[in-house]
Amino acid sequence: MTAGTAANDTRSRLLDTALKLFSVHGVEGTSLQMIADELGVTKAAVYYHFKTKDEIAEAVAAPAVQELDQVIEAARARRTRGAQIDHALAGFVEVIVRHRLLLGLYNSDPGIQRVINRTFQAPRGEDIKTRMMLVLAGKDPSLADAITVHVVFTGIAMVGGAPEYAGIDDDTLRQHLLDAARRLLGRPRGKGPGKRLPEPALRRSPGV
Repeated sequence: MTAGTAANDTRSRLLDTALKLFSVHGVEGTSLQMIADELGVTKAAVYYHFKTKDEIAEAVAAPAVQELDQVIEAARARRTRGAQIDHALAGFVEVIVRHRLLLGLYNSDPGIQRVINRTFQAPRGEDIKTRMMLVLAGKDPSLADAITVHVVFTGIAMVGGAPEYAGIDDDTLRQHLLDAARRLLGRPRGKGPGKRLPEPALRRSPGV
C-alpha cells in the first residue's frame, strides 16, 4: 500500500466514523477527539486531513450532493419532458436510498442541515433544489404543480431517512418511494424493481 493509498483509506475511515458519531451525538455533540478515539488514532492524525469539524461534516455530505448534481444534469440532457422527469425521479430516489444514514441525520440535526444547505449551492453556483424543481415542474409551473413537486422532493428525503423505515431493505424502499412519487406527479407506474443507476456513476457515501 502506497502512502497516498494509506492516506485515502484513513480519510475514508475517518468519514465513516464521523458519520456514525454524528448520527448518535449530532454534529455539535461530536468532538474531533471523539472521532480520533473511535478511529484509534491521535487528534493530530485527524487534523492532518481536516482542520475543523465543519470541514468533516462537509466532506461527509459532499458525495450525496455531488451525486444529486449529476442526476439533475443527466436528466436535463434527456430529450423529452417525460424522460427528464423519469430520470430525475429514479436518480433522486437512488441517491436517497444510498445515503439513508446521512438523510436520517439531515432530518434531525441542525448542524448537518446547515452544512448540506450550504453545500447545495456549491456544485454549479445554483441551488440544487431550484434546479430539481425546474426539471420536475418545468418553467413557470402552476402553484399546484410547484407545491406537488415540493411535496415530492421533501417527502422522499424525509421518508428515506426516517428511523421507522430503517429496517426496510433498499429495493423495497426504492420501489415504494418511486411509486409514491410517480403517483403524485401523475407519471405511469414503473414495471418491476425501481431503476438503479450504475454503481460507478454514483459514489457511495461514507458509513452507508
